[in-house]
Amino acid sequence: MSEAAPEPIVDSDRDWVKKQIDEYLATGGTQPVFRYGAPLLLVTTRGRKSGEWRRTCLIGTSDGDDIVVVASMGGAPTHPSWYLNLEANPRVWVQQGTDAFWTTAHTATADEKPRLWDLMVGLYPDYADYQTKTDRQIPVVVLERD
Repeated sequence: MSEAAPEPIVDSDRDWVKKQIDEYLATGGTQPVFRYGAPLLLVTTRGRKSGEWRRTCLIGTSDGDDIVVVASMGGAPTHPSWYLNLEANPRVWVQQGTDAFWTTAHTATADEKPRLWDLMVGLYPDYADYQTKTDRQIPVVVLERD
């Protein structure tokens, strides 16, 4: 028997992300549809400072048994909070469609990243543009099912 979801979960405080989460939950992940048809999923991380479980909606896809997401934040100069949270606490709750499960996160290694980056840019071409906007290397994250 798998473990239950963490409780309580605090959704993103950004209105547009909260709307995505609500729509995702209401439709079993069939909505919203993101640009280029990029697949979305919900990622819940434990806050590195607060200890609260925080949920966001991200572009993500399967790679074998793993899930892959990108910590782009639109090419901002800093990493997104969810990424900093999973670096501190790599146990992550994921909902992909109606399937929800625990994963353990790691940043893609130098050997893993080129293939996974190409996979994600293929789903969402704007990632390539985001990388040109920032001096930081945008992380690709692998979420391995527990």
